[in-house]
This record gives sequence, structure tokens and C-alpha cells, in this order.
Amino acid sequence: MYVIAIVRYRKPIEEVQKHQEAHRAYAAGLRERGIIVASGPIEPRFAGAVLLRLPDGTPDAELLALRDQDPYVKGGVAQWELLPWNPVNGKENLDRA
Repeated sequence: MYVIAIVRYRKPIEEVQKHQEAHRAYAAGLRERGIIVASGPIEPRFAGAVLLRLPDGTPDAELLALRDQDPYVKGGVAQWELLPWNPVNGKENLDRA
């Protein structure tokens, strides 16, 4: 299962940047575990995007826990919009990543 997360900043970028190092370390850990396929800021810088890959049937509670553990969310500077995604074209490339 794939999920697109839009990480919308709720505070000015200066506040967001105070949590950036911890957020990126968190994302790196998820990448090492194979959960994040790709992530990064949206330009202009008002949000970020994350492509997550999880086992089919992953409970919503587990997905919400991933969101809630993000230092941006814990610091109150961003919120995640979670969009389950069913890629049709190019899915085989994502599955190999």
C-alpha cells in the first residue's frame, strides 16, 4: 500500500526550521526501514511531501502513529494530510525502490 502525505506547515518557516533536523532524522529512520520511498519540501516552501510504502492492510492506527511521531507534528508546527494512493502506471518501479 502506498500513501502520499502532505506535510502542511502550520507555523512560519522560521518556527518549522527549529524542528527540521529532528524531522529529517526521523524521516531518515523511516527510509532505512523501507517505509519512506521519497520525501522533501514543496517549493515555494509551505509544505513537504512524503511517499510512504506500507504492507497492504496496515491498520489506520499504525499510519496515524507514524504521523504523530514526526517531530514537526510533536512540535505543533505541521500537520500531515494522509492520502492512500493506488499507483497504476509505474507501480513496478516503486515496488523495486
